[in-house]
Order: sequence, then structure tokens, then C-alpha cells
Amino acid sequence: MLSKVRGARHLPAREPVELGEAAGRVLAEDIAADRDTPAVARSVRDGYAVRAGDLPGELEVIGEVRAGESFRGAVGRGQAVEIMTGAPVPAGADAVVMVEHTERINGRVRIGRAAEPNQFINPRASEAAAREVVLHSGKRLDYTDVAMLAAFGRSSVAVYRKPDVALIATGDEIVEVPEMPQEFQIRNSNIYSLAAQVERAGGVGRILPVARDNEAHTRQLIEQGLVADLLLLSGGVSAGKYDVVETVLSRLGAEFYFDRVLIQPGQPLVFGRARETFFFGLPGNPASTMVTFEVFARAALELISGQEEVTLRMPLARLTRDFRHKAGLTRFLPARLSPDGGEVTPVHWSGSGDIPALTRANAFLVAEADRPDYAEGGLIPVLLK
Repeated sequence: MLSKVRGARHLPAREPVELGEAAGRVLAEDIAADRDTPAVARSVRDGYAVRAGDLPGELEVIGEVRAGESFRGAVGRGQAVEIMTGAPVPAGADAVVMVEHTERINGRVRIGRAAEPNQFINPRASEAAAREVVLHSGKRLDYTDVAMLAAFGRSSVAVYRKPDVALIATGDEIVEVPEMPQEFQIRNSNIYSLAAQVERAGGVGRILPVARDNEAHTRQLIEQGLVADLLLLSGGVSAGKYDVVETVLSRLGAEFYFDRVLIQPGQPLVFGRARETFFFGLPGNPASTMVTFEVFARAALELISGQEEVTLRMPLARLTRDFRHKAGLTRFLPARLSPDGGEVTPVHWSGSGDIPALTRANAFLVAEADRPDYAEGGLIPVLLK
């Protein structure tokens, strides 16, 4: 799937954003350091700047230097300068001794241990050299990257435009959220959870009307959706008599890359391309829609956003009790991950339509298809919500 998207994608248009709006956006230019960092050698501890060859010994304190200042003199033989964290190391000094390892006596400092050259000193350009590329185009910016941009004087930056993602729920049983459903109806919850997932993944969700279970209405809405950068449909992709999504897409000349995956929930998943737009037909049950978006559609969205590296993080956690599932399919089941992420407990649920159980969960445990039994204390992969 990823190779299909990588091979055919066109990078989005670029646009400038202010630094305060850059987090979460995909960088559209390389960023280089505008100067050496640090610009001078600096201390990483509070203490004394010294000549390593003078230690151990008692030294004359000839001054003090704080962060934001520089020391105009030089440290000679038998001398020391009191120095604060972040301050430039004075000329002549080649080591810093932590204040905890010193004793101040009448304008002198006694240091009873040896020091290594460059001890507790951050050398000039040790973090980045001037004109060195520190951020590459295609990276989704996080808060550390924002700090980097600020550190190198970038108050604005070029990013890729967020992809437009068309969202269509399908089914005659669906009513809008403010309506009171009849016994045989459900509210349109999937489309709003999908819109939230799309937003979190860096896209802009555009909700279209519900497609009813007939070819004419479904085709009309799919054609509207195919002008977007990505089309996501929820429901209508199973083998039922009124599941018409694949039929409509076929008649629109779609190329299908797969129409089923060996996971549960989420088996009847369709992925393909029509009129130069990639689409996913996601299963209609809430958990199925959520899981298949995170496992499959999210990566495609990140790629068409301009992001170069996409990963599906599934860290391991220890089960708090024995767990068993039916082998044959990889199963994504609601679970509670401990605050430290070390332990996971399955959450009781009534199937992939059980939204209350999904809200009680903060993760999905991932049970492998060929492993039906897991013992308490055993490790199991976890997909974070």
C-alpha cells in the first residue's frame, strides 16, 4: 500500500506559516543553522573554569562569569574563574569543576581532585555547525523542532498545505446527530470520529452528506469526494445486497489494490485509486472504522501530506491477566494501558459497535493471528489510541 502511494503521490503546494503555528505541520524546506551552536565553548555546570593541569590544588579566583556575559581576561597558571551554567568558558581555561567539588577560602578555591581537559564544557559548534542542515523537508514538526527553528532565527517557515480529505458515511440506517433515531437507525457517529482522526493525522476533513444505499446517490457523492486529495468512505464495502460502494467505484474506473485484510475488526477494507485520487472503503462498525484508519489510511494520509517517514508504533506491554482469542486473524481489541505504559488490561466489550467500551479504552491490544493464548505477565503489542 505504501509503495503505491509513494510512487504516485504529488507533493502538496507549499505555504508559509508563522512559528507559533508550525507544530504538527510538514516541513517543505530544508533548515540550516545560521551560526555555530554553541557560538562559543560554554559551561554545562555551575562551578569554576580552570586549567586541568593545575589540579588538584588551591587556585586564585580572579573573577566571575554568568550566562549572557563574557570574561574579558584569561585564566593563567594557578588561577580560576567562577562560572555559571551556560556562560562562555574564559580564554586559557580548559575544564570546569562543579561547585560541589570545591571549597572557597578567602578569595581562593581549593579543589582536591583532578580534572580532565574539556570536562563539563560544551565545545563551539558541538551541537550544529553554521550552514549545517538540521531539519529536512518532509519532517512533521514537533515541539522540539519548533525550538530548533526559533534557535536559528526562523520566525516563519514553509510547510506543505494540509490535504483535503472527503468523508462519506454510507447507509440508509444513518440519521444525523441531532435526530432521535428509530429502533432500526443509528446516529452518524463514524464520520465525526473519522474527522477527528484525520485532523490528528494532519489533514482537513470535509464531511459530505450520507450516501444512501443506492447506486445513483452513492455515485453522486463519490464523484464529489474524488476531487479531494483523499477519499474515505465508512460502510457499504461488505458483501451485502445493498453494499454498493465497490460497484460504484468500479463503474467510475477505479483500480483496486485490495478489498480484504486479515484483521478483526476491519476485514472488509477496500483500498484503491480512481481519477487520480486514492480512496479507502472502511468497514462501517465504529471500531472497524477507527482501527482500519489508524493501521492503514493514516499512513497514506501522512504520505500525501508530504511526510517522508511514516511508522505504525505498537510498543509492547505486559498483560495483567491471562488472555485468549480465536486464532486465524490479527485482532485489535480495546484495552487500558497503565499510566507508565508498562501494563495493559483487556476491556470487556460487546463487539465492534460498542462505542462506550471504546471510550473506556485508551489503546488496542494486538493479538497475533497464530497465537491464541497469552499468559499473565507476557508481552503483547499495543496500538495507542
